[in-house]
This record gives sequence, structure tokens and C-alpha cells, in this order.
Amino acid sequence: MKFLLDTHTVLWFFDAPEKLPETTFRSIRAPTHKKYVSMASVWELAIKIGIGKFVFDGGTERFINNIRENGFGLLSIKVKHVTQVETLPLLHRDPFDRLLVATAKAESMTILTADENIRLYDVNCLW
Repeated sequence: MKFLLDTHTVLWFFDAPEKLPETTFRSIRAPTHKKYVSMASVWELAIKIGIGKFVFDGGTERFINNIRENGFGLLSIKVKHVTQVETLPLLHRDPFDRLLVATAKAESMTILTADENIRLYDVNCLW
């Protein structure tokens, strides 16, 4: 299986794994599953750190290092992800979430998320 971790999912995996359901934590840890984090999540985190809305010790650099150290793929934003956004119904206004949904659809991935707004879309979700 290929999983795309929502921003909060990967942050909790790194710093608050007790917030993740056991099945989600096991899915992330399973060596047979491929796990990815979108650059959209890195960008979102950088913005939130920069405006003081979120604190992540070590900042974006540590976040990227944690992604690599845990064997997650860092997924670049591709043209097909962006063009997929324009086909999405406007069920949710968060541009980062919409890009994650579009990415998951374009790459045939399942999103690991607790976000009910993402579940409004026709995309595979697990949580």
C-alpha cells in the first residue's frame, strides 16, 4: 500500500505518537507499506512556524530530516497534482488539504488523516 501522510499525521508520528490510533501507527511502521509526505506539508509547516502559529523544535530542517530518517518518501509537487486540484469540488477551502487530496488521487494513494474535511472528497482515507 502507498500512504500519503496528512501534515498532522506525520507531526504526531514524530512528536506525539500517542495521538495516533494504534492501527494508523502500525500502518505507518509496517515495512511493506510505502509512506510519503508531500512538500505541501513541509510548506504548510514552514508557514505556520514562520508566523508563530506552530512550534516545531528544529524547524523545517528537522522535519525534513525526520522524514528521511524514518524512510518516508518526500513527494515533490507535480504538474499532475496541481491540475487535479482544479477538478475537485469546493468542499473545503484549505489549499494544502486540497493539494493533498489531489496528490493522493493522482498517485493512487490512501491518505492517513483524522481530518473530516478531507473525507468529504472521493479519495481513499484511513483512520
